[in-house]
Amino acid sequence: MNSSLIMIIISGALINNVVLNQFLGICSFLGVSKQMKASASLGGAVIFVITIASAVASLLYDYVLAPLGLDYMKTIVFILVIAALVQIVEMFLKKKSPSMYQALGIYLPLITTNCAVLGVALTNVQDGYNFTQCVFSGFGTAVGYTIAIVLLASIRSRIREEDLPAPLRGAPIVLISAALMSIAFMGFSGLSF
Repeated sequence: MNSSLIMIIISGALINNVVLNQFLGICSFLGVSKQMKASASLGGAVIFVITIASAVASLLYDYVLAPLGLDYMKTIVFILVIAALVQIVEMFLKKKSPSMYQALGIYLPLITTNCAVLGVALTNVQDGYNFTQCVFSGFGTAVGYTIAIVLLASIRSRIREEDLPAPLRGAPIVLISAALMSIAFMGFSGLSF
């Protein structure tokens, strides 16, 4: 693996974190991060969906949409690809892990409309990435999403044990925690290789 691919992964996971830097995927980030197990499970599903969606979107764009002059259709096509992949993940979890399927609840179908998944596919095309770069970018971005949601879930589990003033309980302290995480991740912006 060459250094540019490693940099794409690190950039997607830490430097340009999809949730904490680009503010995409906030709905599931805030909604599922109440429990560590659900957060890790959703992170795993997002890693699968974003990585595969990035690969399929790259192939469709490079070999179908661009050659036929249908670039303007990329958003609709990418949404259809993402929806199909989420359905596959949902059917798999429902059959193989009903407890995980129940724990994710409504947030699993929300991956279909998670702007982070679509944002990665569109950004990869805009950046002119080739197939390999798209796959590594998708994987790195999804790992970054997983890191962020698991970190917030661990912070939220600690916050539940604290005696907070009434105005800070619930959503306010979660949003403050997410903002502080975002500020902390800004420290990665100085990384260079």
